[in-house]
Amino acid sequence: MTETPPEDVAPVVGCDEPGSFARDVLVTRHPALIRQVRDAHPYTPAQLLALDALLGEITEGVLRPLPPEAHDHAAWRHWRMGEHVGRSWFDASFLWAESYFYRRLLQAVDYFGPGPWQGIDPFAPAKRAELHSAAVDEELHALDTLPGLSRADEAAALIQAALWGNRADLGFLTTAAESARSTTGLVADDTDRLWALLGAEPPGTVAVIADNAGRELIPDLVLIDHLLRHGHAHTVVLHLKPQPYYVSDATPADLVDALRRLARAPGHAGQVGDRLWQAMATGRLRPSAHPFFCAPLPYAAMPDDLRRDLAGCTLTILKGDLNYRRLVGDRLWPPTTPFDRLTAYFPTPVAALRTLKSDVITGLTADRVAELDATGDGWRVSGSHALVQVRGA
Repeated sequence: MTETPPEDVAPVVGCDEPGSFARDVLVTRHPALIRQVRDAHPYTPAQLLALDALLGEITEGVLRPLPPEAHDHAAWRHWRMGEHVGRSWFDASFLWAESYFYRRLLQAVDYFGPGPWQGIDPFAPAKRAELHSAAVDEELHALDTLPGLSRADEAAALIQAALWGNRADLGFLTTAAESARSTTGLVADDTDRLWALLGAEPPGTVAVIADNAGRELIPDLVLIDHLLRHGHAHTVVLHLKPQPYYVSDATPADLVDALRRLARAPGHAGQVGDRLWQAMATGRLRPSAHPFFCAPLPYAAMPDDLRRDLAGCTLTILKGDLNYRRLVGDRLWPPTTPFDRLTAYFPTPVAALRTLKSDVITGLTADRVAELDATGDGWRVSGSHALVQVRGA
């Protein structure tokens, strides 16, 4: 492993601060999610009891260990599970507590089996309902506008779609080309640097570390098609979660669902789906699902095999808020801390495309921070702002 980011100037994001975003996730979002999962499946009495026990534990009890027979018990012990057992969930770091919560939820619903519930995604009903919604029909239809755009405007539009996910859906492609180049809401915009890196000759392998499934994965796939079709990448490795995680994070099963949705759509969306289907068959689009992507650790701690795999790529594009937190370290950095310095350890040039939904932010100017803070609108966590940040070679 190479040198990790400096850690002596910023505290780890914790869950113990009253009124903080992290504490609200544990107090409000996690209990609501347990109830949502409980109601979405005809679970057995034992599974319902396990979910209720987890709900009681995170609201009133102390953190419990995984059962000794769990397949990844040794891994979680290595990831400091032992020092948290018997203590409040609020004593753990935010990244660790969130990750462990989702691992425990999968344990409660028998995801890892053996038995009839093995491999059944507890979040699948919500994912599939979104993927097959009328809103996605409209967005796929909007892709028919792409052939009428110049290559530059198409590229700008697809970056915007991938950046904003389901907040700024593909429907904006029906507007004028100028709208596709809009930078409204961006706190940092290194888009030109991104395309400069993607213009390297000859084209190599680009890694894309995915964020969410369904409605947000589709614009990522359309962008990947653009990269392959226009020679920005010879091969794309799409890194997915090996198991359900953070409600809507994309797994290999979600990738298959999204590809089917595209391929069966009429018009330009169907053409994109057909090309991506063929790219899978020829190995130009290669999915990967390393266990580390569900680990409660920053990317500075990635294992050597994943580091070697990424090191063979010309660029890594990281999607979404969680990947950003793991990239720079889930710490309360001064927002003017240089993004390049915090990501210097990463084995490739990196591009982060992120809608802001947590407190972590880096790479801004002092003037920009003051301007944003003056708005008083909770810009760091509201999802109303986004960024494209790039570190070159």
